[in-house]
Amino acid sequence: MKRVRLLVFNAALGVLDYRVPEGMTIEFGSIVVAPLGPRQVLGIVWEPERLSGKEVPESKLRPLLEVMPAPPIPDRLRRLIEWTADYYCAPLSSVARMALGSMAALRGGGTTTEYRLTGTEPARLTPQRAAALDALQHEQASIRELAELASVSEGVLRGMVGAGLLEPVVVDLDRPYPAARPEFAVPQLNDEQRAAADIFVSAVTARKFAPFLLDGVTGSGKTECYFEGVAEAIREGRQVLVLLPEIALTENFLRRFEHRFGVQPVLWHSSLKSSERRRAWRAVVQGSAQVVVGARSALFLPYANLGLIVVDEAHEISFKQDDGVRYNARDVAVMRAKFEKIPVVLASATPALESMQLAEAGVYRKIDLAGRYGGAQLPDIQILDLRAEVPERGRWLAPRLVEAMKDRLAKGEQSLLFLNRRGYAPLTLCRHCGFRFQCPNCTAWLVEHRFSKRLACHHCGHEVPVPEACPECSTGDCLVACGPGVERIADEVAEILPEARTALVTSDTMNTPEAIGDFVAMAEGRAIDIIIGTQLVTKGYHFPELTLVGVVDADLGLEGGDLRAAERTYQQVAQVAGRAGRGAKPGEVLIQTRHPEASVIQALANGDRDAFYAAETEARRDAGAPPFGRWAAIIVSSEDQSEALSAARAIGGTAPNLPDMLVLGPAPAPLSLLRGRHRFRLLINARRSAELQKTLREWLEPLEFPRGVRVNIDIDPYSFV
Repeated sequence: MKRVRLLVFNAALGVLDYRVPEGMTIEFGSIVVAPLGPRQVLGIVWEPERLSGKEVPESKLRPLLEVMPAPPIPDRLRRLIEWTADYYCAPLSSVARMALGSMAALRGGGTTTEYRLTGTEPARLTPQRAAALDALQHEQASIRELAELASVSEGVLRGMVGAGLLEPVVVDLDRPYPAARPEFAVPQLNDEQRAAADIFVSAVTARKFAPFLLDGVTGSGKTECYFEGVAEAIREGRQVLVLLPEIALTENFLRRFEHRFGVQPVLWHSSLKSSERRRAWRAVVQGSAQVVVGARSALFLPYANLGLIVVDEAHEISFKQDDGVRYNARDVAVMRAKFEKIPVVLASATPALESMQLAEAGVYRKIDLAGRYGGAQLPDIQILDLRAEVPERGRWLAPRLVEAMKDRLAKGEQSLLFLNRRGYAPLTLCRHCGFRFQCPNCTAWLVEHRFSKRLACHHCGHEVPVPEACPECSTGDCLVACGPGVERIADEVAEILPEARTALVTSDTMNTPEAIGDFVAMAEGRAIDIIIGTQLVTKGYHFPELTLVGVVDADLGLEGGDLRAAERTYQQVAQVAGRAGRGAKPGEVLIQTRHPEASVIQALANGDRDAFYAAETEARRDAGAPPFGRWAAIIVSSEDQSEALSAARAIGGTAPNLPDMLVLGPAPAPLSLLRGRHRFRLLINARRSAELQKTLREWLEPLEFPRGVRVNIDIDPYSFV
């Protein structure tokens, strides 16, 4: 190969051609360093016929500088990158960048220096050093990473090194991971589980593309079933990828994995230290990482020998990326399995309607687990009509739910209260002048967090302390919290049951795997009586003594114009209901609502999932909504409102007039201001037969916009804000 075409990680540069120097060995997928003016750029050698660009004469080609000492990006992964970029209308370079999860890993192993506390604590400490000592217990990382963890400057930590409070530790970047043992603790499966497990084992052995939908009620042993497929892949020396929707679920999963295979799997998520990411990436490309458990970004890693993909809690909307490359990891996982020619398992107790339709059409093979493991029974579900069973004034829990909690406390059993709203109250206003606290960067109210004494925006992260007086009228002691968040429910529980031991489980309080691990240990050790939490507690946890679940506001998810609102509400409530009665004792679920007649509430009350899915399917079919039609969104944003509006109108004014496509808008987005940018949206509803992506590219590519304008395309959107 005398000349090559590079895909570089800057969409504005396009593709670049280079000359291969004598003696340099290059193949498609090689990661190389090339000159670009006075700079150097990183690129991937791509097939020129698959990467259109202007041909450069041989005489003008500059030579490549270096081939990185990392295996080439495999052909099957390059095809996935191309498919993802094409389907989601994303720059090819942006998708390809996700395959190089750790740039530092490209140059090979070696050692690095990390730091940890020595255990020495002098009599006198500056406030910054004292804070660092408290924050860095049991931590080991680079100076920069420790500074972020402790919220102090790097200079403070370097001073602590000099004072003997921190010590250096040399870390081998390529030290091997301990090997998982497929025969370590083989479970005893019932007949239904064994049949499912045998199907997965056979699929791994067959080494063919085979998509499965594992549909099992909560507590049915889905994890144990697909673990047998994992065990078979390990026996065959092949790699496994298990995708989880949230980092918060990893700690519980790791414990179950270690119990089955004797070691923990290899982790991949955004909270890893740089040395951990480097080690994991190199183990993945070398094939020594047997099982990788990670968030959606783990899907694009360059596995050497992938044999099985599992998407756990496959219905979760967290698998859809909402910025950058707006892909759905659940769907891309199926495509990766197709390119790799391996099986993929989508596991869920409440599958997405799109997955159910693909199973009904025979595209996916559906495997059912209808009963709970070990003879445990599904909980009894009852509806509390808040119009008839009114909570006491100033409170949010109905009397029947309060009595049920008292009963469980007396019996030594655990209760769980679910409200998918962080903080103390979603809105704070002045009772004197009516002033409402709003985020200056977003079209959103500031949420009061009473524990940390702050008002926060959950969209951009803006925070301010709770003031003593109204900033509008200067009246003191006049601020009123409107509506409940989980912190307010925790206060109410403390008033009603002061002797109860409670745990507040939200992304604010459980923001590290270690915190989640401590919570799980306390719950399993029966050191907690009542758990109060958001969606973090709806899935993945098994607490045998938890026998009561109270859904504080089942109507919350039904608000707004989201086409999947009913489906999400059903999934969320059904998942949290599934936490009750997973042991020998029967469970009970009390659902508070002001709309007991709503179809989703009726389906939950009657335990009739099939009826809900049937009704939802017909509603989607009538509306031409997914999976029977296609949706796409065009989001136009700018810091200048008039500039954004002008660009949105230009797009709307050139919209194609096609019989199989309807264009709605432009209109201000529901969140018309987000992170300081004004936003307008166009929605496209197309038939399944429409060439949606091709039409969008031909529509938008000729248009030119000011530099401050961003135009993003969201194929199959999940968020409509």
